[in-house]
Amino acid sequence: MIYTVAVLAASIVYFIYAYNTYPPIAENETFLSEIGEGFGEIGLWALLFIYARTLLKLLMGKGALARRILPDYSPPAAASIFERLLCFLNRTHVYVGIATVAVILLHIVMMGIPLDNLFFQAVLVLVVWQGLFGMFLTWRYSPKELKKFSHLVHAQFVTGISLGMFAWFGHLLID
Repeated sequence: MIYTVAVLAASIVYFIYAYNTYPPIAENETFLSEIGEGFGEIGLWALLFIYARTLLKLLMGKGALARRILPDYSPPAAASIFERLLCFLNRTHVYVGIATVAVILLHIVMMGIPLDNLFFQAVLVLVVWQGLFGMFLTWRYSPKELKKFSHLVHAQFVTGISLGMFAWFGHLLID
């Protein structure tokens, strides 16, 4: 919660600064940008699908973070439907993650967003960060130390919080 509030406060401060400092961006509607908007919406839904897995794991008391947040939590007896859903999300996480990175990068390329927007730069870095370390987790030739480090940095809920806030404020700044 403290991290979320800190990122939100920093984002608001930069948003106000950038809104008052930089000239407005002229909207350039082209065929590619229309397709890029569609990719952006698909990317949003894919990110929600990916982070639904994390939220479900928290609700079910699975994982180290859930045990720290909810130390005395026990899942309800009727958790079988949630268990099946979590199993499905675990099986598809890698494939949806790869598709999400590709779709978000296509959105960015097709929209032609200027690089002077720090929110844009941060989202671009975070998407590549998540994709790269996720790839190291699944690649069979990754050394054990790299896999351990990749799991540590890829499986962070704080990255998702930053990604969501920066993308939202970046889109507000462009609009």
